[in-house]
Amino acid sequence: MSSAEQSPIYAPFFGVMGAASAIIFSALGAAYGTAKSGTGIAAMAVMRPELIMKSIIPVVMAGIIAIYGLVVAVLIAGDLGGSGTEKYTLFKGFIHLGAGLAVGFSGLAAGFAIGIVGDAGVRGQAQQPRLFVGMILILIFAEVLGLYGLIVAIYLYSSA
Repeated sequence: MSSAEQSPIYAPFFGVMGAASAIIFSALGAAYGTAKSGTGIAAMAVMRPELIMKSIIPVVMAGIIAIYGLVVAVLIAGDLGGSGTEKYTLFKGFIHLGAGLAVGFSGLAAGFAIGIVGDAGVRGQAQQPRLFVGMILILIFAEVLGLYGLIVAIYLYSSA
């Protein structure tokens, strides 16, 4: 195959879509997790205002999800320019698209899980303080879903 066949002009489109998917979907998950947990914190703070700072943990964990997507998006975007001698191949574009979708959709799922658990957890913690440790454990398992996507995305990125 010739160089033009391996590096068509539309090849970077897939890489750009991978970078966009990484940040868009992971930020959507982080935003949902933050909003859902935040409403739970606001409702809980009416009864127990002294627990507000302790209840911020789900919001912080949701924000970390967006960082995963940002890291992958920046890695992909940095590869799009390339050097003058190295062309952006279609294979590399597909790999970058897969990496972006992996971290983006896993971040979206993790953000949903963190939001739902965070909302219910902080509300329940206001009534029963012993729920805190269980809530944290469940939040960690939800966060790991996003981390799995980051690991797969970095593995894909490094294989391109």
